[in-house]
Amino acid sequence: MKAERQAQILRLIREYDIETQEELAGKLEESGFSVTQATVSRDIRELKLTKVGGKGGGSHYSLSRQTETNEAGRYIRVLKDSLQSMATADNLLVVHTASGMAMAAAAVLDELHLEEIVGCIAGDNTIMCATHSKSEAEQVMLRLERMLERI
Repeated sequence: MKAERQAQILRLIREYDIETQEELAGKLEESGFSVTQATVSRDIRELKLTKVGGKGGGSHYSLSRQTETNEAGRYIRVLKDSLQSMATADNLLVVHTASGMAMAAAAVLDELHLEEIVGCIAGDNTIMCATHSKSEAEQVMLRLERMLERI
């Protein structure tokens, strides 16, 4: 749940100029995450979010480039730690994870923004990633295997 929530925070701060913890908590609530101010504050600290100047003179939360690189590695580790197997079935990549980890791993796949992946659906321990073609499903599987070998 924490990895999913933090992945959602990263998506939200990329999509919106979020200026306050209260605004972030509201966006998380809209996304289906029930959070307290303390949880949001802790997530901001753990994600090492900083405030940067905005267009209208205000400031909003952002990640530094160094933090983005560190976070990408952290999320890839979530995928590596949860992954049990991968296989293709026509234009689908089927990813099996440890029980209860599929949603967190799917959030990582979404954060990778792989252009071949049209979308992912996660259950308890299985993720179905749709691609445009069988060859793209195979490419994604090979790319993920190479990525995971480096960690």
